[in-house]
Amino acid sequence: MAELVFKDLSFEKEKDKIKVNFLKIFYTYLEESSLRKIAPFEIKKNSIFFENISEGNARKKMEFLLHNSFKNLKNKLNNKTAIYIHQSSGIPLLGTNYFGLIDRGTNIIEVKPITSCNISCVFCSVDEGPSSRRKVDFVVEKDYLVNEFKKIVEFKTQRASNVNIDAHINAQGEPTLYTDMVELVRDIMSVEGVKSSSIDTNGTLLSKPLIDELADAGLTRINLSLNALDPEKANKLAGCPYNLNKVLEIARYIPTKMDLIIAPVWIAGYNDEELVKLAKFADEIGAGKNYPPIGVQNLLNYRFGRNPVASVPMEEFYKKMRELEQKHNVKLIFGKKDFNVEDLPELPRPFRKGQIINAEVVLPGRIGNEKLAVAQDRLISVPNCYKEEGSKARIRIKRTKHNIFLGELLK
Repeated sequence: MAELVFKDLSFEKEKDKIKVNFLKIFYTYLEESSLRKIAPFEIKKNSIFFENISEGNARKKMEFLLHNSFKNLKNKLNNKTAIYIHQSSGIPLLGTNYFGLIDRGTNIIEVKPITSCNISCVFCSVDEGPSSRRKVDFVVEKDYLVNEFKKIVEFKTQRASNVNIDAHINAQGEPTLYTDMVELVRDIMSVEGVKSSSIDTNGTLLSKPLIDELADAGLTRINLSLNALDPEKANKLAGCPYNLNKVLEIARYIPTKMDLIIAPVWIAGYNDEELVKLAKFADEIGAGKNYPPIGVQNLLNYRFGRNPVASVPMEEFYKKMRELEQKHNVKLIFGKKDFNVEDLPELPRPFRKGQIINAEVVLPGRIGNEKLAVAQDRLISVPNCYKEEGSKARIRIKRTKHNIFLGELLK
């Protein structure tokens, strides 16, 4: 008998199929008939038993079935197609804002392990959540992320002295949906040169035990997207029922384990009266040990985001914040130094704006007819791309900032 045990997979029977749950929020199916062709079998939660076959032979055949079934991977939250990016996928982790890694020429390296969200904030800049119009979701293998992250850290530490790398785990969505988050934090914090780490989160999926685990793994800060203390406004801004009391309880607990920044977005006409209350709440609960207790963000309008109101010009935003500071004796404006942001060498960009390159189309994008292409170990977003995945394409590079590439398909 061969017993195959899986860390990230669990199995359950559904009619004549076996449902394969992956990293808790993703799923696909295997046909019972396909499994029987391997050998008579029995499933348990995280394992499959095959009779009268060696473990090596069973594993080889099982991996083939799983590889094919993952082409039909789905997200349980929205039933959308999900794509698993792993070390053998041939998909780089640099070049897109959707997933992977971003280096913006500072000591902060952005880590994006997943897309998808459990709430639908009315101001979401990337249109995430249950009501999202995004076509596909991505999830990245933890070890692949860590290995590629190390390369960026090594690049920076070799070119500057006394480097204090901050790993900033954010996502187009809610990062705590990522099942391997604790292990990701632990592995990242073990990289030489990394001094701090943070997660952007809406807080709804946090619990005290999870915060304890994250603290033990080395997480140094949580940036909590808390936009109102008024329950009605909090629900309205979340775009769905929102357990404000739970999030407030979690907010009070976080500073006992690590640093906390309350990070609201100011949406003019929605939460104007909440900003001062949030600043005072942050002070009361002990947020801001090594960073500011609050970091107010200005709503910016994005073409593919949710824009409940027009953006306020930055001059007007700062004017409003200064007025609130003076009137209520709170501090709302902070600079790069307050957040320990340092300029550091940025990874070289293999393309220049206007350059025409040959690339391979490899993935669907998240918007409209967008595709993602690969060239020189970089991903390139190509809107209005009719090319099939696996085909070659001539592309003109239109954007290169921070190694995030936008291309135009040439006929």
